[in-house]
Amino acid sequence: MRAEDTRMFQEAAAAGGVVAAQLARNAPLMAELGERLRGLSPTIALLSGRGSSDNAGVYARYLIETGTGVPTSPAILSASSVYAVEPRLRGGVCIAISQSGQSPDLVASVAAARAGGAFVIAMVNAEGSRLAEVADVTVPLHAGPETSVAATKSFISSLSALAQLIGHWSADADLLRALDALPGQLDEAFQRDWSPALDTLVQAQSLYVVGRGPGFAVAREAALKLKETCGLHAEAFSAAEVRHGPMALVRAGFPVLMLAQDDETRADMEALASDFAGRDAKVMLAGAPAGASVVALPAADAHPAMQPILLIQSFYRLAALASVARGHDPDRPPFLNKVTETL
Repeated sequence: MRAEDTRMFQEAAAAGGVVAAQLARNAPLMAELGERLRGLSPTIALLSGRGSSDNAGVYARYLIETGTGVPTSPAILSASSVYAVEPRLRGGVCIAISQSGQSPDLVASVAAARAGGAFVIAMVNAEGSRLAEVADVTVPLHAGPETSVAATKSFISSLSALAQLIGHWSADADLLRALDALPGQLDEAFQRDWSPALDTLVQAQSLYVVGRGPGFAVAREAALKLKETCGLHAEAFSAAEVRHGPMALVRAGFPVLMLAQDDETRADMEALASDFAGRDAKVMLAGAPAGASVVALPAADAHPAMQPILLIQSFYRLAALASVARGHDPDRPPFLNKVTETL
């Protein structure tokens, strides 16, 4: 099997075209929603999702809190679906993210949020989903069919949709202009050569994936994909949290993949990479200058909010290559299904 022949590889490669079409088709709706959210002036934002969609929610949390100042939190889905709690969310907004829109706990949580007074926006790829039925407004992700179990283009389209929504909500002209360049940048990002990290991933048994700010979202996504497609024990940490205990495991030869963006967090990521290298860890760093004993992975100069999206696109190519090299089929991870119906 060649990695280039897998559906994961091919679907990830299509992300640039998907995002171009999505941004154009959703532009009027997103402008309307941005104006509506400014008028509502929500006091809290709640994010609902599982798996890769939950990781996309982390990206949204950073953009919402830094762009609007609205306190933002992930929803505890089981609070409604298992514990039957009725949330009090009047004056809030709930943003639900899903590829399939079918998981019972997600649907139950979003329905409860709406009943509790929240304005509910569902971002979903599958048309006619149960999630869309319980939302106030549905934003189509327009990712098209995604048949590999490992989500790629649907995750990237979730990030671009969130950035477009939050750009209009916060009236951030720079962010909206940056989105115009994103489709072409995604095509370029998929061609970037991250093969210097391949041997380390093929031989690894465990590793850390580290990010900070919006980059923490794609660090979580990368760790998830390494588990799913490579059978590799990967843990994601923020650059701040990894210093609180997990750093003790980082010794000579321990692999660390670091995904940075050029914002206020980059200096801390560079310092942490130096600390890891000082312990003789196998450090692979994208998005920031690499010092001695650190493997540099190429990344684009772009708006800081776009850089995490471009980094995960480059990573997807690497993950498909690593999966096949480790003897796995990235399209068919063991014991996993495309639609997970959690209660």
